[in-house]
Parts: sequence; C-alpha cells; structure tokens
Amino acid sequence: MAFLLHHVQGRYRLVLLVQGYLIHSFSIPSGSMEPTLVAGDRVLTTPLVFDFRDPLRGDVVVFHSSAFAGAVLIKRVVALAGDTVEVKNGALYLNGQRQNEHYLLEGTTDGDFPKTVVPAGELFVMGDNRNDSEDSRIFGPIPRTAVFGKALAVWWPFWHLHGL
Repeated sequence: MAFLLHHVQGRYRLVLLVQGYLIHSFSIPSGSMEPTLVAGDRVLTTPLVFDFRDPLRGDVVVFHSSAFAGAVLIKRVVALAGDTVEVKNGALYLNGQRQNEHYLLEGTTDGDFPKTVVPAGELFVMGDNRNDSEDSRIFGPIPRTAVFGKALAVWWPFWHLHGL
C-alpha cells in the first residue's frame, strides 16, 4: 500500500509541475477573439515558447493587463517593437502594407486607428473580433514583460478542438 501511495504522489507532483509551469489552461470569458476563440472555450497555453524566442506577429498570447488591474487577457500580436501600425476603414496596415488577416470574419471590422510606432520592448495586440475587443487600440502597446504565455490549442469543448 505504501508503494501505491508513493506512486500516486509522484504522479501528482508531475501533474503539478506540468500544470504549474509547462501548461496552463484558461477559460475564454468574452467574444473578443471570435471566431478563433469563443466564450467558454478552454485554451492550453505555455510559457516555454517564450523561453526560446520572443513573440511573433500572429501569435495568440496571454498577458497581464495593467489597464485592467492586472487582469489576464488573451489577444493576437499584430505588431512588434519598431513596427508602424495603423487601421484604416477596418483594415490593418503594418509598416504601410495592408495585412491579409484570414482569421477575421469577413465584414466584421470597422473603424480607424492612427499611425503608431510600437516602442522598444513592447507589442501591439488586437482581438480577432475587432468590433468587440478592448485591445492596444484602447490601452496602447503592452510591455513584452507582461506576456507570460502562448496559446497552443483549444481543448474544450471537444467539438471546437483545434490548434492555434
């Protein structure tokens, strides 16, 4: 019996290690990332990716938002430090080039955002549901140091299972 208890405790420690550092699960609270992520989805994220590289354009990241009292948000990186970002008639322009954002629902973007250069050490993030997302257009670029994970996949509900 003692061996069995030790074996279970060892597995439990492994689960804590994996869940505590390697993989985190977050529940999506709103529709700001639709259609990629919908309210109620559970997403697996990991901090490990950013131990080996910085965030890239297109990465879906989780971060602590100082604009919302440290709340955890999930958004897509659309511009990196030194990039010029602009939104005209709902279309994203990066360094003067219109971006083809295949992950957005067609006809669901509107509005403008003036040309902005992303400062060193910061990222410009936006939700995929641009008409219903509070993102860098509202609170400005975020510090790279606020990012603590990259979204890997939706794992729940099973019928919405997909990689990111």
